Amino acid sequence: MDSEFLISLLTIIGIDIILGGDNAIVVALACRHLPPSIRNRAIILGILFALLTRMSLTVVAVQLLEVPFLLAIGGALLIYIAYSLLTEQARDHKIEGGASLFEAIRAIIIADLVMGFDNVIAVAGAAHGDHLLVMIGLIISVPIIIWGSKLILLAFDRFPIITYIGAGILAFTASRMITHEPMLMPLFIGHPIFTIMIQCFIIIAVIGIGAYKLRKQKESSSLTYK
Repeated sequence: MDSEFLISLLTIIGIDIILGGDNAIVVALACRHLPPSIRNRAIILGILFALLTRMSLTVVAVQLLEVPFLLAIGGALLIYIAYSLLTEQARDHKIEGGASLFEAIRAIIIADLVMGFDNVIAVAGAAHGDHLLVMIGLIISVPIIIWGSKLILLAFDRFPIITYIGAGILAFTASRMITHEPMLMPLFIGHPIFTIMIQCFIIIAVIGIGAYKLRKQKESSSLTYK
């Protein structure tokens, strides 16, 4: 296992944990109307089908990113997602709970698809065309998300720096997507220092602008309440 593969794998796991920390809330809301006797079955089946669907979409996204300039466009989109992670930290979960096993599973899959778009783009970019990375990363991270999500969400609330680390991971992935775009390769190939500078600039800009915007939002909220 070379260092590039390991870095990409750790990046994918980090992305899944950062962007998927509220998946357990989705599952809980989707299953809240079910009787206890079938609730666990709905949770397990819903998570399994959602995982398979997300794997399929991510593999498709990996293939699509091979189209000229789509890798760079995906990187630009991921920069916005990283910025949004800092400035839109409160998520509103409007999920209809199912009254039957089938309805609950359907609710989990639909909610995961809607909320997992950013995850699919990020993982596809971090995988750099390696389907094995996608599969291993999701298989490792999903149990962490489901069984450790309450701890993850609690950690987000108690240690806001984790959110900044997450945004940094996304910005790092976005910068690698842009600098690995084949159509832009003449700008970066043979210029490692310039490439590193661009990557650092993207990471610093996302975190810096996001932190500034978040501080302004908090100041505006405090003035409103006063």
